Amino acid sequence: MNFSLYMNDEYEKLFRRMNPPRVVIDNESCQNATVIRVDSANKHGILLEVVQILTDLNLTITKAYISSDGGWFMDVFNVTDHDGKKVTDEGILEYIRKSLGPESCFMSSMRSVGVTQTMEHTAVELLGSDRPGLLSEVSAVLTNLKCNIVNAEVWTHNTRAAAVMHVTDEETGSAITDPQRLSLIKELLCNVLGGGNKIRGSSSVVTKEVNHTERRLHQMMFSDRDYERVDDDEKNRPKVTVVNWSDSDYSVVTIQCKDRAKLLFDIVFTLTDMQYVVFHASIDSKGPDAYQEYYIKHIDGSPVKSDAERQRVIQCLEAAIKRRVSEGLKLELCATDRVGLLSDVTRIIRENSLTVTRAEVTTKGGKAVNTFYVGGASGCPVESKTIESIRQAIGNTILKVKGKPEELKPAPQDSPTRFLFGGLFKSRSLVNFGMIKSYS
Repeated sequence: MNFSLYMNDEYEKLFRRMNPPRVVIDNESCQNATVIRVDSANKHGILLEVVQILTDLNLTITKAYISSDGGWFMDVFNVTDHDGKKVTDEGILEYIRKSLGPESCFMSSMRSVGVTQTMEHTAVELLGSDRPGLLSEVSAVLTNLKCNIVNAEVWTHNTRAAAVMHVTDEETGSAITDPQRLSLIKELLCNVLGGGNKIRGSSSVVTKEVNHTERRLHQMMFSDRDYERVDDDEKNRPKVTVVNWSDSDYSVVTIQCKDRAKLLFDIVFTLTDMQYVVFHASIDSKGPDAYQEYYIKHIDGSPVKSDAERQRVIQCLEAAIKRRVSEGLKLELCATDRVGLLSDVTRIIRENSLTVTRAEVTTKGGKAVNTFYVGGASGCPVESKTIESIRQAIGNTILKVKGKPEELKPAPQDSPTRFLFGGLFKSRSLVNFGMIKSYS
């Protein structure tokens, strides 16, 4: 058996060498998008890797045609940059050619695209029930422990919160490797996140494993079974159907929802992580809406077998779509990075009784770029005077507001994603501490 597996692996490697990936970038045939064609030998997970490479470059995939039946993989993507224009930056185009073309190794493993393999930071993963002031308190604890938060991403969905933070030592600027210090960080964060009787899925682990942040967030929330609670907001709920095609062994998944950045990645990752293979797909975005159709089979070659499995696929895809939905007013902060910046900003947001449904924190070249999607506490509209107060406290020149506060509509009072930073509520809801990872 081992010899047979070895021969199959060697044959696969030979087939890839004889059929290297080919990528063609066309800026002429389509009026409003760059067309990228990718041909390569087929392997489970290739579609996810290609989509992830394009997504990590902050490109928007407006249309796609995917076919990977048999031994060959053929994809066509229409993409635009963050301004909705064709991709003309030669540096980005060359990176795509190298990442997807013959020089790439994306077929050889499920690598973490966009994550440097020689990372010098410690990753802190948080998972638990959403509650007011959570991230503000966590960032304050890390700051007091002489940790600088250089990157972070926070998602909330169905009363649950997940976060991945990359921190460095304040003095050295590198990863924290001292076991005693790591234990202290875990202990103090557990104290912040604990305090009730409904603990769910608590764990803490130290490892050097490298993960793609967005993949990890999906996996954390999936393992937490955030998809099991049915969303009562039927109006904004994605329309997902799964039917078996009578003339073949495929199951057909159709999705209709509001279009947004990284939607394709979230769906393809979820299907791949659930051990489904996409054989054919068509993706189209028209105005604010997206329509996607996938022909899938389980990795064992079978279509969806039961109503229970069908419902699980639907629920998991709906959750994957809604985890990254950007609700509320968008606040963008751009400032010189310093230790304690995130702690100070989240404290100001909390003190002004705003809630945050999603947050992104990045640091590059000594500059910190933080994005928060905020709403009023208890679903109340965000008032202009509240935003003005925050701008005065943080700085008018470094904080940009996207949208008009008075135009925000109140969210339902039982909104499952409103508690992340709220400052009016003092109850200590249960939150479980996830994992701490050291990368060096």
